[in-house]
Amino acid sequence: MKLESIQVPIKNHVLADYWSPNTAIHQFFEYEYNDQAFEERAKHLAQHARDQKELTAIIRQFMEPLGLSNKANEHLEQLEQGAMVVVGGQQAGILTGPLYSVHKAISVIALAKEQSAKLQQPVIPVFWIAGEDHDLEEINHTYTVHGELLKKRAYSERSRRKTMASATVLNKELMTQLINTIVRDIGETEYTEALMKQLVDALNESETFTDFFACLMNQLFKEEGLLLIDAANFQFRQFESKYFAQIIHYNEEIARIVTEQEEELERAGYGKPILATYEAANLFYVEDGERHLLERKNELFVNLAANLKFTQDELLAIADKHPERLSNNVVTRPLMQEMTLPVLAFVGGPGELAYWATLKNAFSALDLQMPIFAPRLHITIVTRHAEQLLREHQLTVTDVWEGKALQLKERFIADVQDSEAKRQIQAMQQIVTEKYEELASYLEKQHLHLEKILVKNQENHEKQFDYLQQKIEQTVLSKHEATIRKFMTLQHELYPNDGFQERTYNPYQYINEFGPMLITEMLKQNYSIGKHHYLLYL
Repeated sequence: MKLESIQVPIKNHVLADYWSPNTAIHQFFEYEYNDQAFEERAKHLAQHARDQKELTAIIRQFMEPLGLSNKANEHLEQLEQGAMVVVGGQQAGILTGPLYSVHKAISVIALAKEQSAKLQQPVIPVFWIAGEDHDLEEINHTYTVHGELLKKRAYSERSRRKTMASATVLNKELMTQLINTIVRDIGETEYTEALMKQLVDALNESETFTDFFACLMNQLFKEEGLLLIDAANFQFRQFESKYFAQIIHYNEEIARIVTEQEEELERAGYGKPILATYEAANLFYVEDGERHLLERKNELFVNLAANLKFTQDELLAIADKHPERLSNNVVTRPLMQEMTLPVLAFVGGPGELAYWATLKNAFSALDLQMPIFAPRLHITIVTRHAEQLLREHQLTVTDVWEGKALQLKERFIADVQDSEAKRQIQAMQQIVTEKYEELASYLEKQHLHLEKILVKNQENHEKQFDYLQQKIEQTVLSKHEATIRKFMTLQHELYPNDGFQERTYNPYQYINEFGPMLITEMLKQNYSIGKHHYLLYL
């Protein structure tokens, strides 16, 4: 395994400016990303130390059924004693979801290790599972390469209700069918049988999307001691009770601040990532596992479609007695995270960076300080086969990203076409056209009005010539299918769906090829958060 760092133009405007000094985006964050910021943030947390015993007990209780490694136990003990955390999170996707979920976890672990060494104190890696998320269409699928085609493979059961991932029970028979299809697509290797057993065993130990996700993530990262917590966990919700009360008390102010800051963000040239409004309550009410977004109208918290209406006192009573009935949105989740965890840094993607840019003053409104934002690592895995094809065609990974593999494919197809056959067909077409013109002229002189029939008859001949040309082209392409497939393999492996691999594939097709030690070996590499892109050659 070899790691290479390359510079890639950053297309996301917010992220590009975040990595550039003296840009307007920095006014929207508490810290710039540098060693001094980590030292200052660590001092701030030390001055605002909290009792972390209850938090630690909740995480331990959540993780014990998954299996606690020695390293996880060590991290829990350190957390209980007051250690800071680096945290990142993601929705509970099928087979961990796209690779960037794994990349986030690697980012969290790598940054926690780095800062533990630099600050000379324990920093614990934590993964926040967004089990409260109800957009199941976003998490119920993955992609594979089947033959020459990129295939979307989805869990087929649907629900009309917007139930949270942590409240949506899996149909194990349908999920097993999906796993079988995915494994069949990625092909059999010496590791496939063990991999299949690992996935099915994890599924059999799970009831919901979140259970399945947490089980797999723990299998992949348990030896690193990555701590997991589900945002929708019942005990965690009880722990959040008093913090929900704060959010409700300051609800109108939070909405105003975020709306105004987003308008400033737009004036600075960064758009409106949240589309915040003054009426937004930035909270959901949960009923039978389904989330209903609340807004403020006439001093009430309402969702008219679900026929929900609460006074502030009623909502505060819910926060006190039944906090599991409340859920955060994109605005309040970072605030809740800060209130519940001692966050040294938050690891997020480009989209999250844009959301967080609207929140600095909302943190201040709750007497909180925005933690350091650490953009996650960007990694592209290059399989041995892909590396061989790159060498064969004298291409680089960035060449493929720039469309050069597809250009070579089109050029190759043009070069191998049988131009002589095409010339002969065109000559035949010309002769037939001339003969039809002669016949049309003759029939006109004879006053035989058969123009429509003549046109139709000629069109039929033209269709046959086109059909013949297509069959010749298909036969030629079939003869060169192996070469054409190589170009498409490069495209699918390195730039599927015209985007980075990390947004399309799950990690298991690479585990199936490299073996069960893939994540362990990935974590042995030396990563650093920054404006580069890593290429990982298997």
